[in-house]
Amino acid sequence: MAAHIRPREFRFPVQVAWDGGRRTTATVDGKDPLQIATPPEFKGTDPGLWSPEDAFVAAAGSCLAVTIAALAERARLPVRALSVDATGVAGRRADGRFGFMRIEQTVAAETDDEHADALRAVIDKAEETCLVSVSLDLLVETTVEIRRRRLVA
Repeated sequence: MAAHIRPREFRFPVQVAWDGGRRTTATVDGKDPLQIATPPEFKGTDPGLWSPEDAFVAAAGSCLAVTIAALAERARLPVRALSVDATGVAGRRADGRFGFMRIEQTVAAETDDEHADALRAVIDKAEETCLVSVSLDLLVETTVEIRRRRLVA
């Protein structure tokens, strides 16, 4: 009888403790704690703290950025600059519930002129494989801007 092979599975445990009012603290063993509060849009009183909504959008944008970086590193592509600007858009969804309807992302990357097409392919692959984005049940719209650095001889 063949042994049952279990697919790889990863766990990401986070503990969230209520601090009173509309504030919590999220912790992960071995990492700095993150204070999280209701955003001003929902009557939050701590606008300087991260909100769950900020963290949600940051998860998508940062996942895309680190996935691009990892794929470019594997392909030995020079990335001279990389940023992702992400905006979560919340409102009344088609199912009648209030929630995130989409995430809009703009990737700005710079590479040497001869690697621009390869970097675009890496970014496309990252969009398809970013763990956070592929796990979401909402539209993720990504715009890509690649700056080409011309080498001067």
